[in-house]
Amino acid sequence: MSTEEAGDIFHRARGRTLDAFSSEKEREWKGPFYFIQGADPQFGLMKAWSTGDCDNGGDEWGQEIRLTEQAVQAINKLNPKPKFFVLCGDLVHAMPGVKAVFSGHYHRNAGGTYQNLDMVVSSAIGCQLGRDTHGLRVVVVTAEKIVHRYYSLDELSEKGIDDDLMDLMKEK
Repeated sequence: MSTEEAGDIFHRARGRTLDAFSSEKEREWKGPFYFIQGADPQFGLMKAWSTGDCDNGGDEWGQEIRLTEQAVQAINKLNPKPKFFVLCGDLVHAMPGVKAVFSGHYHRNAGGTYQNLDMVVSSAIGCQLGRDTHGLRVVVVTAEKIVHRYYSLDELSEKGIDDDLMDLMKEK
């Protein structure tokens, strides 16, 4: 499986929404339920482990992609369906073609670079623990680069995405 095919796995859910937790009926206890917790798909580790070089290599994700797809297929067959699925732990061991990792949980904007990999931490929509405002990060990906900008909720609602970012998305 190519890196491009592996990346496609992550983009298949684009545009889908989950209204179950935002509706009023979900705010009240309705009885027992279950959810599924998975851990450590760690894309790239199986090859690195099999070659005995866990500090390098790991640039092939095929085995982990197949196992992750198998896990999703197994979950999709369950009846009744789980309330939700959460994936924890190490998601990636090696990152072929990955230039940036985006995360949250720190409740403030932060980041850095290590070995040509950008780590971008976006502040929270909710409770702020720093000086940042409640907001969202817009990430534009082109063939040449990744450009991102944090917007306050008010700014994004009132002004939308800045023209320079919109220009990057125009087909050339």
